[in-house]
Amino acid sequence: MAELRVDRSSGLVGREDELALLDRALQDARQSRGGTVCVTGEPGIGKTRLAGEAITLAREAGMTVLKGRCIATGPAVPYRSLTEALLSLARAGGAPPTDALGPYLPVLGRLVPEWAIGDACDRSPIVLAEAVLRLAAACGRERGCLLVIDDLHDADLETLAVLEYLAANLALLPVAVVATLRDTPGAAHELADTLAQRGEAGLLRLGRLGAAQVHALTASCLGCPPAELPVAVSDRVLADSSGIPFTAAELIRGMRAEGRLVRTEDRWRLVGTSRAAIPFTLVRAVEQRAERLGPQTLRLLSAAAVLGRSFPLSVARRCAARDDHEPAGSLRSAVVDGLLVPDDERGPDWYAFEHPLTQEALLDRLTPADRAELAARAVAAMNELDPSLPGTWCLLAARLHGQAGDRRTAAVRYLEVARRALAGHGPGTAIAVLHEARSALGPVDGPDIHLPDDAVPAGVRRELLETLLLALADDGRLDRATEVAQQLRRADVEADPGRRVELHVRLAWAAQVAGQWDVGLEQVRAARELLPEGAGARDTAGIDVVEAYLMVSTAEQGRIGRSEQLARRAIEGAEQRGDHALACQAWYAMGFATRGRSLAESDRCFRRTLGMAAESRQVSWHNHGLIGLGSNAWLAEADLDGLHHAHQEAMRTGCVSLAHNVGAMLALDAVLRADFDRATALLDGSRAETERLQLHSVTRYALMVGAVAAAHRARRPQLRAALARFRTSGGNESREAPLVLGLAELFCALLEEDHEQAAKLAARLAAAVPPDEENYFHLAGSHGLVLLLSVLAGRADWAEVERITASQAGRMRWNRQFVGLARAVLYGREGRPAEAVAACRAAQADAVIFPTARHLGLRLVADAAVTDGWGAVRDWLTEAETYFHHSGADAVAAACRSRLRSLGAPVGQRRTGTDRIPAELVALGVTLREYDVFCLLVERVGNKAVAARLQISPRTVEKHIASLIGKTNSATRAQLCDFVADFLAAR
Repeated sequence: MAELRVDRSSGLVGREDELALLDRALQDARQSRGGTVCVTGEPGIGKTRLAGEAITLAREAGMTVLKGRCIATGPAVPYRSLTEALLSLARAGGAPPTDALGPYLPVLGRLVPEWAIGDACDRSPIVLAEAVLRLAAACGRERGCLLVIDDLHDADLETLAVLEYLAANLALLPVAVVATLRDTPGAAHELADTLAQRGEAGLLRLGRLGAAQVHALTASCLGCPPAELPVAVSDRVLADSSGIPFTAAELIRGMRAEGRLVRTEDRWRLVGTSRAAIPFTLVRAVEQRAERLGPQTLRLLSAAAVLGRSFPLSVARRCAARDDHEPAGSLRSAVVDGLLVPDDERGPDWYAFEHPLTQEALLDRLTPADRAELAARAVAAMNELDPSLPGTWCLLAARLHGQAGDRRTAAVRYLEVARRALAGHGPGTAIAVLHEARSALGPVDGPDIHLPDDAVPAGVRRELLETLLLALADDGRLDRATEVAQQLRRADVEADPGRRVELHVRLAWAAQVAGQWDVGLEQVRAARELLPEGAGARDTAGIDVVEAYLMVSTAEQGRIGRSEQLARRAIEGAEQRGDHALACQAWYAMGFATRGRSLAESDRCFRRTLGMAAESRQVSWHNHGLIGLGSNAWLAEADLDGLHHAHQEAMRTGCVSLAHNVGAMLALDAVLRADFDRATALLDGSRAETERLQLHSVTRYALMVGAVAAAHRARRPQLRAALARFRTSGGNESREAPLVLGLAELFCALLEEDHEQAAKLAARLAAAVPPDEENYFHLAGSHGLVLLLSVLAGRADWAEVERITASQAGRMRWNRQFVGLARAVLYGREGRPAEAVAACRAAQADAVIFPTARHLGLRLVADAAVTDGWGAVRDWLTEAETYFHHSGADAVAAACRSRLRSLGAPVGQRRTGTDRIPAELVALGVTLREYDVFCLLVERVGNKAVAARLQISPRTVEKHIASLIGKTNSATRAQLCDFVADFLAAR
């Protein structure tokens, strides 16, 4: 370890080992081995001081330092400490690294206003946590970054969520996080213990100082060498402070001020020994310091202590003043004496106690009656200064009303704070505030809320509970939200039906996001039961739009038509309300519902979404509209311009989840175009991030694309692994399940020439996704590939082909290539070769950008074309054989070669193609044909099945297997199959 670089004259005593540990964490961060250290201990033990020394070390090493402090009045302002940390960077003139942040820059605009770009849609703590993570990593690219969060025990729940996310994702980043917190029970302490148990953070517990350490500390405070300090002095400090550094320092100051500790003849000595005259406790030490500053200053400090560790000076002065007069000298005296410090982060009117124990000591000297009187004076002063009670003032007022005994007003203020937090996208903070209200006022939930309560009326209690329900729904805590909703229903309290409807709508949205569509529809039904008879579109708009989104994920017959109907009525109701956000939601739902019937109509709906979003500055819905239009253009003609533009706008405006969603769609396009390198780059760049951000639907879509990529390369082991990951993520019940079935499993079976399995998969797909407009899975196969297979098998005729040709999905470019080939086959059967060739040529024109699908389609229709005498079959098969040989689809390449031989076409041997054989197998002497057999043995199929796939005889397969058993040192065929499975899985 490098030598610890710290100036021992700094006065930090007894923490050398702890500081060395933090220094190692800083060194690790500079080498991109980031981590988190939670510094815990009792009040006054030196947590903040130790973190300050770590900051000094970091700055000396050239690291970027970000520091924020949590405060007791902070829950009304989510992310307060993170805001402070980032604002310090902005004030220092540090421009945000836009190249590294991408779409996360506007997300950080929630904390730093000058970085904001419109109203970004991604408001979850997880997305913000990723943004903070990226910013810290970018700031630490050169010399590392240190993020310090002080007094974490006072943090809001959103900040704790961010810290948990950071700790889990720092391992390979140049970022060190140091958090200080008290070792008392609470959410912060539970988080620190959890992180330590997971191995995601170090837990550094600070203990009390021993005799030698207190002796050194006392000498440091007195400015003398330890050898010149009598042990009797430090023994008295140790006995009265119990080894707590802050208490020790306060006692030393008090002893000097009272003349009990004097310097004579270059030595310090104690005067007197009796403890009865002066009780050496912290409360007394602080009280004596305050009393020395005069009664006016003591009144100011007492009022400030009631307000909290950090307080607005204007309120404290009015609260403490007599005859509305409080000399400015009182404040100056308290600052000079070190009891108070300016709180520059909160503004010029704010001050804070230098240490929380100072405030606690001053509170202890007050009687309950004194506290109640000062609290009442404080809220009166706050209302005089600013009746709107901005920012943290409102929460402070709620607490003060509670201390003053005015529980009813306290409840109203708590309710206002929670509603402000919800409006500011801080559901976790709202939940914390409401839980505090419950502790301060008594239960606000449960069936007893209807009981008479003169202090807090039942109506106010119900509003608190309803707001808790909204916060839980917004925070995704569906189970807890449902419990609260049941409590509300059990309570026999009259409530505004409109408000109850809104609560059910919120629960329905929470269920929709959680993928619990049945639960969401139950909430919709409950909401509709509360509507008055004859309710119009204006009354039902909120219910209609959420049901429109829920319906598309059900298995109900006619669900798409029902979704469209609901969206239309929601549009009407939203326009009557003048609710632009609701109208955007409804138009977007309408665009989805009409896509299967008409892309032109769907485009008109998405353009309305765009127009209304632009007019009302709804950034999120503007991006949704762009994505809808881009998706339609891609489905229609594989035109990517719209999707690229939508992706850029989502990135620019900080709509992270939407950006990832579009990125996954672009990855699917790359797979269909056989641009697997681009697809891999897009997927690898987002999959881990979407999992961290808990973007479950996007992650599932990306897993689906990964399965399709493996299938289109005929890589069965990779496909098996991809399908396992997809199913583990809940893929079998997801909207993407038909796409996996058609684009992945069916496609791979055809590339492996396993036509029996392909027929089974096609039948499953046709049953699950009928080729009509009542589904959203337009590319799964029912409108294209499955139709072609049905025509080849004689199960579909012209009527079915014409029906699908006339449908919107059948006219989408990916499907057109297969529909065109199906038409060509039917023309050929009717003895119309010219029309068959023309249809095939049109299909190839549509397929030119999809090379794998193009060659597979021609391979599939080759036998029909030979039988009916149309098409350049030899040319098709020759081109397909070359393509599939080089792409590694050995089975279909071998089938092409076999068919060419049967047509009498010269087919060159591919014996020189050993470049496809892994080097390990080449070293064992495995031939190309043996390798073809080797790859199929992973499925543990019989010799006849292998022979059918490779178009060779079972006896030849038996000969190759015997050779492979010898070359791989396998004793039996079963052991050879195990060897093959392990070998391919490792690749």
